[in-house]
Amino acid sequence: MKIEHLEERINDYRNSIKTVVEKKNLWNKSIKPLLLKILNSATKLYDVGWKVQELNWIHNNEAVNITFDSFPPELINSTNQIPTFQFYQGGALIFSQSYNGDVYVFIAFPILQNSAQQNEMKELGFFLPKEITEKFIIEKIDDFLKEMILWELPMNNGKIGYQG
Repeated sequence: MKIEHLEERINDYRNSIKTVVEKKNLWNKSIKPLLLKILNSATKLYDVGWKVQELNWIHNNEAVNITFDSFPPELINSTNQIPTFQFYQGGALIFSQSYNGDVYVFIAFPILQNSAQQNEMKELGFFLPKEITEKFIIEKIDDFLKEMILWELPMNNGKIGYQG
């Protein structure tokens, strides 16, 4: 094999770097602003105690998320009837730019102190930036809300308490 045989791999490598740069530019110019627009619209339209955050992760990766930050205002009075009620913050739908420019979407569940709960995160997948549309974002918010409802009200088939 001669060194000239590397030309094809060198060209593939250059193209791969070019593709990553294009995807990261798309994130900055289109995807991130679209995420912020849709997620902020959801928080304004439906005041359930959530907020939108922009995050800078390791190195140059970024993320945008919507997270449950406070208890829904219209339900505050109902919690006063249960003195031991505790609201758990932290459920979040996260859109994170990966190292190669693709968008990693996942759900983080609230962390319960002193709990053996294993399901702290659910992956929804890796997506090309061009797949991230308004419809896609709304579908993922819907998926997130379904998961949070299941987290709040799990369908437990087992019985709790003494079983004789």
